[in-house]
Amino acid sequence: MTNANWNYPTAMRFGAGRIAELPEALAAVGIKKPLLVTDAGLATLPVTLSVLGMLKERGIDVGLFSEVKPNPVAANVEAGIEVLRAGGHDGVIAFGGGSGLDTGKVIAFMAGQTRPMWDFEDVGDWWTRADPAGILPTIAVPTTAGTGSEVGRAGVITDERSQTKKVIFHPLMMPKIVIADPELTIGMPPFITVGTGMDALAHCLEAYCAPGYHPMADGIAVEGIRLVFENLPKVVANPNDIVARGHMMSAAAMGATAFQKGLGGIHALSHPVGALYDTHHGMTNAVFMPYVLISNKSAVEGRLARLAAYLGLAPNFDAFLHALVGLRLRLGVPHTLKDFGVNGDRREQIADMAVVDPTAGGNPIELTRDRALEIFDRALTGRSSR
Repeated sequence: MTNANWNYPTAMRFGAGRIAELPEALAAVGIKKPLLVTDAGLATLPVTLSVLGMLKERGIDVGLFSEVKPNPVAANVEAGIEVLRAGGHDGVIAFGGGSGLDTGKVIAFMAGQTRPMWDFEDVGDWWTRADPAGILPTIAVPTTAGTGSEVGRAGVITDERSQTKKVIFHPLMMPKIVIADPELTIGMPPFITVGTGMDALAHCLEAYCAPGYHPMADGIAVEGIRLVFENLPKVVANPNDIVARGHMMSAAAMGATAFQKGLGGIHALSHPVGALYDTHHGMTNAVFMPYVLISNKSAVEGRLARLAAYLGLAPNFDAFLHALVGLRLRLGVPHTLKDFGVNGDRREQIADMAVVDPTAGGNPIELTRDRALEIFDRALTGRSSR
């Protein structure tokens, strides 16, 4: 048998209305003066103001930091650390979508560190450089159903000097408690609902296709894929379908749990495109998805046949690919990078960045520069020949 190391996520409080348990959750992990970290667009919306008001009514001295870009950069983290230290905060509520969750976790992680943030990039054992005593506790409250960052031990931050997305990792970055309340996702715009939902699908799909032995991740990924296929169209058709939104929140957390096994070419190409063009991460994944699958067909054909059967499709690769393209069409996902506002001017740079992206190593077939260029060109024009 193959030896493998496995990890499961943290304590989760799932269900409609459970945001009311946030004060008790803070007490449970010993946070008395939290800093709520979210993105600028969410900070003034009723969902955030309601949570802040609830905490203040309960006598909790909560601060707010919202200088977070959709693709967070190092300056956002540095500014958040200054606010946290100046306010004497002893923990973080990471609130929002992937940007708020990632930034909040990294701020809590960096709160008591003396080394630069980039010293803790997810490379080898760099995480051991951190002082565990300097890491503050985090409670994660997702308001989207996509990234699954609420059950992750890392945060993705863009290094503007090199225009690259980097993963900051430490095991203790895992939030202590997650409050997954689907009612918080009802106000999402359709574009964000689709983009985050397709991000969850990308996580599950790439984890399932990644090489290696991890049957628990595979099982979680397969069920997560089913939940997205069945529930994302329902949520788009009826934004108030709280049951479908709950299933999507589960799928998001499942994707981030499963991708401990690995990701692959979808993310390896999506990361540089997002860094260079500031595109929405989940929607960028959605655009690349079928083109990466086609490139990887020889390595994943058997796996996708089993997946197709589980979804009630004909048990073959083409049936799943057809269903995926049909799902994208129903949800209004751009079919090509050109449709998405991305041109080919920086294709060479994107290929160079993709092959060294941390997720590239999980691709079922080695993601060479030539292969990255081939996938990019297919995604640019919509060419799907195999």
